[in-house]
Amino acid sequence: MSYPSGDLRDQLAHVGAEAVRSGLVVGSGGNLSAREPGADACWVTATDTWLDRLQRPEFSLLRISDGAVLDGHPTPSSEWRLHTHTYRARPDVNALIHLHPQTSVLLAALGHEITLVTTDHSYYVREVVVRPYVRPGTDGLAQDAADAVAGGANAVILGHHGCSVLGETVELAHKRAFNLEEAARTTAMAIMLGTQAGAIPACPPGYVEAMLRDRAP
Repeated sequence: MSYPSGDLRDQLAHVGAEAVRSGLVVGSGGNLSAREPGADACWVTATDTWLDRLQRPEFSLLRISDGAVLDGHPTPSSEWRLHTHTYRARPDVNALIHLHPQTSVLLAALGHEITLVTTDHSYYVREVVVRPYVRPGTDGLAQDAADAVAGGANAVILGHHGCSVLGETVELAHKRAFNLEEAARTTAMAIMLGTQAGAIPACPPGYVEAMLRDRAP
């Protein structure tokens, strides 16, 4: 099946179902959002929703500039500030996937760097920023996460909590989130095989530059 098109809520529901099905997260462990390019409003999963059971009424519409809930929509996720702060810091971003992937969070907690081993890891993720623990659901966490990606990074591990992965589209953010956790699992496998974390071979650094150069008009 091709990627869902049309309503952003349907695209986000697809992400939620696939994330749970693929074992990236336990049912309610995360929240998702998306906006139309340049819009001052975003759809965010409502509070107490399960990511593999999302339907259109289970999204809240928020104004990004001040976080106000629009048009009588349900109460948003307690992590709604993470989404609005990030959109304000990154005008180029139109989708944010916040999940609680176990391997990525575990490696960060143990102090291991996630190595981008494959060409897909390198192309989609490119850079992983790791931030120390800040209490979830707070303005402090939201601001710290937004600061972490303000320079252009699209994947940040929030210490002892989860990840925040960004994209220009829902589909791109989805691909990045899956490749981030796959890179973490690959790194963990290499460590279990006896490779020192710092010695795991990353994808050659010139790969992404060559791909971008080849695709340039």
